[in-house]
Amino acid sequence: MTECKRSPCPVACVLDILGDKWTLLVVRDLLFGKHTFKAFQESPEKIPSNILADRLKRLEREGVVVRKVYQERPRRHAYYLTDKGKELSTVMRSMVKWANKYIPETYDLKTIRGMLKE
Repeated sequence: MTECKRSPCPVACVLDILGDKWTLLVVRDLLFGKHTFKAFQESPEKIPSNILADRLKRLEREGVVVRKVYQERPRRHAYYLTDKGKELSTVMRSMVKWANKYIPETYDLKTIRGMLKE
């Protein structure tokens, strides 16, 4: 697991793991039941495959997700949140509530959930 890189500030340490424009979207998708590389790529934000692969590796390295083989030929993996990763749900809910309050026309949790299941 990564130690704090910039400082022992908790916010800086979290940003070292989650602080880019893609990682929390991957966590969001996992929280709403997506588990395969293909499913992540079908999300509305269209994360590039090289970035998605990198973010999944980072989340696995940090103990936020675990990777499990679901098909041998060709070898394919599914990704699942660990207990550590599942605890990010409270953070994500807080972000949605904050956005709904201060950023006009943002989706609520129900709408997001529906979009991701399509």
